[in-house]
Amino acid sequence: MEKILFLVHRIPYPPNKGDKIRSFNFLKALSSNFEVYLGTFIDDEHDWNYVEQLNEFCKESHCLPLNPLKAKIKSLSGLISNEALSLPYYASDKMQQWVDEQIGQYQIKKAVIFSSVMSKFLMHHPVEIISDFVDVDSDKWRQYAEKKRWPESWIYQRESKKLLEYEKKVAERSKVALFVSDKEAELFQQFLPELKHKIKGVNNGVDADLFDPEQSYTNPYNENDQVIVFVGAMDYWANIDAVIWFADEVFPLILQQHPTSKFYIVGSKPGNEVAKLGDRPNITVTGRVEDVKDYLFFANFAVAPLRIARGIQNKVLEAMAMNKIVIATSAAMEGIEGYEGRDVLKTDEAKEFSAFACELLRSPSNKNTSKNNRQFVQDNYSWNSNTEKLINFIKA
Repeated sequence: MEKILFLVHRIPYPPNKGDKIRSFNFLKALSSNFEVYLGTFIDDEHDWNYVEQLNEFCKESHCLPLNPLKAKIKSLSGLISNEALSLPYYASDKMQQWVDEQIGQYQIKKAVIFSSVMSKFLMHHPVEIISDFVDVDSDKWRQYAEKKRWPESWIYQRESKKLLEYEKKVAERSKVALFVSDKEAELFQQFLPELKHKIKGVNNGVDADLFDPEQSYTNPYNENDQVIVFVGAMDYWANIDAVIWFADEVFPLILQQHPTSKFYIVGSKPGNEVAKLGDRPNITVTGRVEDVKDYLFFANFAVAPLRIARGIQNKVLEAMAMNKIVIATSAAMEGIEGYEGRDVLKTDEAKEFSAFACELLRSPSNKNTSKNNRQFVQDNYSWNSNTEKLINFIKA
């Protein structure tokens, strides 16, 4: 079996958040077609518990610790070296040594990188590179800059500019540059029209067998609660901004008409800003939970009030796969194509968002289900069909 190197910026297991869901399914597909040599970082102490599970998919795995605080300090060296701060954040002599050894010892000719920053370990090697950028991260930093005050706005704007310069170099060096959707690929094509032929989209997917409303779930709510749920990693700034905006601008309007309704924020690592929302009446911040599907299944509906987003939002697809109606902003739905006519209510206005929510809360809970949404996910966002595209790009 042909050997392949897979470099991922965060351990692709367990598949419990957006980037790890995608990288894990890519790893599964690669392991069925290649002998995989995986190099990755672990930035969450809890994730060391899952290292052994990688052996099922890899010939060899190499996991290195990454301390987020130390990495942030190290990233400041980018101000001196005139590069994107994201690059020294992931700088590692140990990872570079391991990559060099694997390529030399096993004569590896092909590599897949997950996140453009991982390409730095391969730039001087004559290997064929398939780069999964996932999102146009430089544009995400531009959006962050627009939402922040100086000096953060200056830092984020600089990161956007410098990271775009690096992303262009990675695309030029790659055989194929992949993005999470055709729309995301089209955005990047605008920056490099001469490379349009090798900038492609490979959609995210949902494991519809895992997110299956026909399975048995445990109700985490009180029996008669009317629950609005948001699911997402709460150390991600776009999610933080989303739930704060919803709690400040939308939920108070909902409470005026439905004073007993509940807003649940379900996701790991909530910081102080999010944790404080749990002090407000009718808002619960759960932190890490054993199974987000329990919270999705028994909620009246799901919300995705993101004001900053890139690519495809797994949180939306997973809720749809669980037969849930979703109320979302245009940013949250931007990367999902063909959902029009499904049970997705889209608005960027707080008053209309609350009106949609109140209408659903007035309905019996059994009417807030949508087999239409689940069928859409099954038809359009299957991991098998999407990872097949990845394999075809590698073997072409």
